[in-house]
Amino acid sequence: MKSARTEYLRPAAAEDVPALLALRTEAEGWLRTKGTDQWSDPETGERAISKWRASIDEGRAWVVVGEQDQVLATASRGPVDRDFWTDADHPETALYLYKLIVAREASGRQLGTRVIDWMSRLAALEGRAWVRIDTWRTNSGLHAYYERLGFRHVRTEAPPHRRSGWLAQRPAGELAMPHDLLPISSCESRRGGAATGLEVPLQRG
Repeated sequence: MKSARTEYLRPAAAEDVPALLALRTEAEGWLRTKGTDQWSDPETGERAISKWRASIDEGRAWVVVGEQDQVLATASRGPVDRDFWTDADHPETALYLYKLIVAREASGRQLGTRVIDWMSRLAALEGRAWVRIDTWRTNSGLHAYYERLGFRHVRTEAPPHRRSGWLAQRPAGELAMPHDLLPISSCESRRGGAATGLEVPLQRG
């Protein structure tokens, strides 16, 4: 008999920063084994960490945790990146997904897919039309992963000061795994409570 899943999604907190940095470092090493230079630039890494801390402070970063509250995955939402998306893209119609990372120990649990599904539901409930991403321009394996999940390539931008720029979007409300949705918990769960099943946690901004 298949055991019940124990992962759930909650807002990231300041005390999660060490775990998030470890998750990022692990991902950097794994990406190097795949022959991609994604996240290999130390300057880019420091900028990403700074943005991550700001996302936590603003309530925009989320983590997937296991039964021992260990961080298994993370994702953030954020403002439109004007290096890539223009007024012609109607940026207000989309939710922008950033920093989706899954721990290697959780590989195979479809956590990335399930987080994207949650973001897709959130985008639809906010009245948006799209979930949008930008990824490393040279990481064709990652492009294929997102395309398998229903994202469609919009275009590739290549500003000289950025290595990301492969732009894609998926319709809000579209789900890849509708029968395996992540339960949601508020920060109260960190003080001994259980996952509440809350559909859409409040977002600031």
